[in-house]
Amino acid sequence: MAGERDLTKLLGGMRPQLNPGRYVFTVVSGPAPVGVKPVVTVAEDEGLTLVLRKEEADAAGLAYEYVAGWITLRVHSALEAVGLTAAVAQALAQAELSCNVVAGCHHDHLFVPYERAAEAVELLETLAADAA
Repeated sequence: MAGERDLTKLLGGMRPQLNPGRYVFTVVSGPAPVGVKPVVTVAEDEGLTLVLRKEEADAAGLAYEYVAGWITLRVHSALEAVGLTAAVAQALAQAELSCNVVAGCHHDHLFVPYERAAEAVELLETLAADAA
């Protein structure tokens, strides 16, 4: 099934879901350490960025600075859809909430400050209700 492209439908159907746990961003110079199961990896010139559960990073002795809550937008968004990330970022920015966005083939995933993750979900639910 193809992903949704219509911005109004995307916003109205977001259904943000806060995933359990605390997540961190870390960088390693080689592959992910044994026993670490990242939810996101990004290869950059500086190293391999891993987004993983805080407990796994702690157990592996990996350094991090940012502890995040992970929100999944449950709407199936098309990769070529225009405006969803901008609308979400604007709503969170107005509340002075940082947001790191990762797009998968089916959903967009937001990493926000852990201590404000529930607030971010409420803001996104309001954005969705306003679009519906």
